[in-house]
Amino acid sequence: MKKYFISKSRRLRSTPYTSRIEKQGVSAYTVYNHMLLPAAFGSLEDSYHHLKQHVQIWDVAAERQVEISGKDSAKLVQLMTCRDLSKSKIGRCYYCPIVDDNGGLINDPVILKLDEERWWISIADSDVILFAKGLAIGNKFDVKIFEPNVDILAVQGPKSFKLMEKIFGVKITQMKFFGFDYFEFDGAKHLIARSGWSKQGGYEIYVEHTKSGLALYDKLFEVGKEFNVKAGCPNLIERIESALLSYANDIDNNDNPFECGLDKYVNLDSNVNFLGKEKLKEVKKNGITKKLMGVMIDAKEINVSKSIYLINEKNSKIGELRSGVYSPHFKKVIGIAMLNKPYWEVSQTFKISINDSVFEGKVCDLPFI
Repeated sequence: MKKYFISKSRRLRSTPYTSRIEKQGVSAYTVYNHMLLPAAFGSLEDSYHHLKQHVQIWDVAAERQVEISGKDSAKLVQLMTCRDLSKSKIGRCYYCPIVDDNGGLINDPVILKLDEERWWISIADSDVILFAKGLAIGNKFDVKIFEPNVDILAVQGPKSFKLMEKIFGVKITQMKFFGFDYFEFDGAKHLIARSGWSKQGGYEIYVEHTKSGLALYDKLFEVGKEFNVKAGCPNLIERIESALLSYANDIDNNDNPFECGLDKYVNLDSNVNFLGKEKLKEVKKNGITKKLMGVMIDAKEINVSKSIYLINEKNSKIGELRSGVYSPHFKKVIGIAMLNKPYWEVSQTFKISINDSVFEGKVCDLPFI
């Protein structure tokens, strides 16, 4: 396969850690929130096995923050998401689908409540800041909205807890999942959350002090030698096996939360006001016509960079494969697909064309593991 390169520019921003990861062997980038996001460090399978056994440090500075503060900040944040945040607590993270007036997904971020009038929206790959500003202007909300200078480091893998304990003490291991607190390093305080885009466990460090953050980056590798630490990045195999959805790959603005299995984050019976509430009530009443499901395909390789359709025995399109990868655990290709009604039932069979060859597949539940 021919390789193409991504040209760096001011429009496509590097991160504070770019020079370090390039010395550590980053072999591919993707673009995320107008920034460079490492996409590979050598073999995808080798990185997958290492992530599940040891600990990795990820440069995920492309996971940008939208800060919303001010008297009407809670009103604006709630208007954007279908999840009821009326009982949210300071020091907690909340997975919150953001929807438009038709109930279509704008983003699926994690929202951090920093204070009663200060929030961070830790976004997936779409311009949430423009959406927030438009709503604030239209509703004349008394808020301040901007992108703070925050560059996240993720520490992921089963040995991440021991590594972080070595640097920050036992207190950091006592944090509950999706909780966050402040920890000091090199004279600066860092917000650290027990979270991350893998199911292997770990933390995300919201670095606001670049100098201290770079020193911490180096310290993590120095201390992590005994835990077989390596540079890494979100792993396609692990994230599909775990059904961690990728905005603009698995889900987008043409989908609503019910179609994407996010029902538990849609609070229609509460008194909170959010965009698309009446539309989502209609969807719930009438039922959905498509549904995100897992698929297993009897193939050894795949590259999903464009639409690949699933075909039934009558050669009719029954759905679209949105992400796929070879899984060494299942020894076949697994993927996330949007299936049309009624073809989303588990064990529904289909055919799919990959590189001009036809393969058999079947529908299954998510997550795979």
